[in-house]
Order: sequence, then C-alpha cells, then structure tokens
Amino acid sequence: MLLLKDTPTRSPLAPVRVAVPAGESRAIDVKRGQILRIEAKAHGAVASMFGFSRDNPDVFMSVHHTRVFSNSYVLQAGMRIVTNRRRAMMVLGKDTSGRHDLLLPASTNAFLREKGYAGQTGCVESVSAVIESCGLTPPKLPDPINLFMNVALHQDGRIEPLPNVTREGDFIACRVVTDAVFIVSACCTGIPGNDVPGELELSAAEELDDL
Repeated sequence: MLLLKDTPTRSPLAPVRVAVPAGESRAIDVKRGQILRIEAKAHGAVASMFGFSRDNPDVFMSVHHTRVFSNSYVLQAGMRIVTNRRRAMMVLGKDTSGRHDLLLPASTNAFLREKGYAGQTGCVESVSAVIESCGLTPPKLPDPINLFMNVALHQDGRIEPLPNVTREGDFIACRVVTDAVFIVSACCTGIPGNDVPGELELSAAEELDDL
C-alpha cells in the first residue's frame, strides 16, 4: 500500500481490532506507519471519524483544512487528510465505497430530538465521552469526516442527502503518518437517508494484508 519516506524504527505491532456497536463510539490508537482500516459491518452504516495527535493536545484532524489543502470537497484515493496545522495525519489508500461527506457537522442530542429521533445519542455527546475516557484534552471538538455518508453538493450550493448505498464489508484504509488516536462514531447522524446507525469495525496493522 502507501509508503512512508522514512520507515519507522519501532518494532512491528500486532494487529488490533475494535468493534463499534451501532449508536456508540470507540477509539483506536494508531502508530506512525500503520494502516487504519474502517469497515462497515452493516448495510447503510455511517462512520463519523475524528483524529487527535498523541504528541500535542492542540493538534487534531481538520476536515476544513483538508478541503483547502486538497482543493476538493471529495475524499479520494491518494488524498492527504491533514490537521489544523496543515500537516498530514494520514493518506487515503483504498476505498471500496467512494461516497463520503466533508461538509456536515456531527449530530447532537438536541438536534436529534428536534428531528424526531427519540432516544438516540448525538455524535457530539458520544465522542466527547470517549475523548474524556482517553485522557485527551483538545481545545475543541472538530467537525468529523463522515465516511460512507451519501450526499450531493450541487452547483447552486445545495447539499442534498441521498439514500445511503453502503454495503456490509465496505471499507477505507489509510496510511497514518503520525501517532494518533482516532475516534469513530456509529451514532445516528440525523441526515435523511443516512440516519440508521450500523455497526463498524476499526483495525490497525502494519500492512493491509495483515487484517
């Protein structure tokens, strides 16, 4: 898969897998040089992804800087996903879905109640709890990259939610270029057509073939 300019000097690490139940969020630590794989374990699943540096609490994955850095609203193979300091955090290598959102914010409890999703936990509240449990202290909760979410951006500026077409087994795989913890939420998004929570699996390994 994607290569680093400088090979990490650490010893190879055993693969790690983390299940993300539908409606919840989980974290996975990934070391520089490893592959991060995020897989949909159910049809229609959406994965709201956040990333935080392990070396600097003020550094986090920024979807806004990623759009500017890449001059694109579309996540595609070879694209660098960058931090709020405009430094690469990871590079997208393989993507079996091809449908992702780089514009919409994470859901909140209040938003979901207003939209009629009774009893659902917002992504903001769920991810914030995981951040605290990991001992992370970011200056704010950034907006996520919404993996597997199907929306269209029209020339007149409209954002149109479309029916989710994620299949069980769809995944993305990225080469991580800095030590980081990634938090991924399978909570209800409140976005029509993409609002049914589905189970996810996070995994980290030296190479994609190890998973």
